[in-house]
Amino acid sequence: MILYTTPGACSTATHIALEASGLDYSTVLVDLRAKRLESGLDYLTVNPKGAVPALRVDEDEVLTENMTCLVYIADKSGSAALLPLSGLERYRVLEWTNYVTTELHKGFGPLFNPAASDELKDATKALIAKKFDYVEAALGGAGPFLTGAHARICDYYLYVILRWTDQFGIDLVRWPALAEFRRRVAAEEPVARVLERTGLGA
Repeated sequence: MILYTTPGACSTATHIALEASGLDYSTVLVDLRAKRLESGLDYLTVNPKGAVPALRVDEDEVLTENMTCLVYIADKSGSAALLPLSGLERYRVLEWTNYVTTELHKGFGPLFNPAASDELKDATKALIAKKFDYVEAALGGAGPFLTGAHARICDYYLYVILRWTDQFGIDLVRWPALAEFRRRVAAEEPVARVLERTGLGA
């Protein structure tokens, strides 16, 4: 498989999942502003949406959208480590992964828009804070990860979103369980390897 990715972007979660899966893969870096690959080729020929991740699963097929790529990798690995193969626990992991996608990932959108007003950015941060309150309470009742004792695709995705708080001045001191969660996930071996290879800090 080939992962088209930008370090620090949401595709980092997909990168971590691939690293954790044990599947063979390679990565190609994408310049999201220029929509170019590191080779200079037009990224829109790979993914017309112009976003990352894109996951080439064979010569003719490319998957896009982070949640889809995460679930595909987990299922392709044939292991329950990333996503249980059946039962309610599988759907709990999917429930959390979808929450991160729709409520947290999407929620940060206005902060990435340089044209957004200060008022919009302040309102966005207030909404993110409410979402963090919910996750903080959930971690306090479950832990150490979102669905229990093992890091799953939902945890890797949430970890990447939490990294964005540094960029936008959102201090996790208000959410100690989330801060500890971030440290715990960063220490997971596949996460540490991806961070080292991509030059990202924890």
